[in-house]
Amino acid sequence: MSERNETHEPTEADLRDLLAGHIEKMLWPTLLLLLEGKAAHGYELIHALHEMDTIEGDLDPATVYRNLRRMEEDGLVSSYWENGPAGPARRLYTLSERGEQALHLCAPLVSNRKDRLERFLQRYSAVRADNGKEKPTK
Repeated sequence: MSERNETHEPTEADLRDLLAGHIEKMLWPTLLLLLEGKAAHGYELIHALHEMDTIEGDLDPATVYRNLRRMEEDGLVSSYWENGPAGPARRLYTLSERGEQALHLCAPLVSNRKDRLERFLQRYSAVRADNGKEKPTK
């Protein structure tokens, strides 16, 4: 487990900057949501991501694990090895305090994105409707 050595408490602006590139694809917000109040193994998270169907594009397990490592480096999640009754030890991921703060910032960011997408679709529908009408001649 690695943690960044922060010289100051992360501000809301720091977390917004950290999340900025991850809202569009929804992987980080969804992982944070899945870890809210419940630790999980990578395999469980991958299965839950498929069930939620919020991720755009191919959901490769290597991508999920790579992002979990990055989220751990950024202090959003932490992990530890858990020995099971059978088989090898598995890494268990939990949401950190900073991860909880980031999750609470995700909702308005996702809502803003949803609003922008809805405006696009409304405009698209209006243009399509206008294209079906006769244009006045000059």
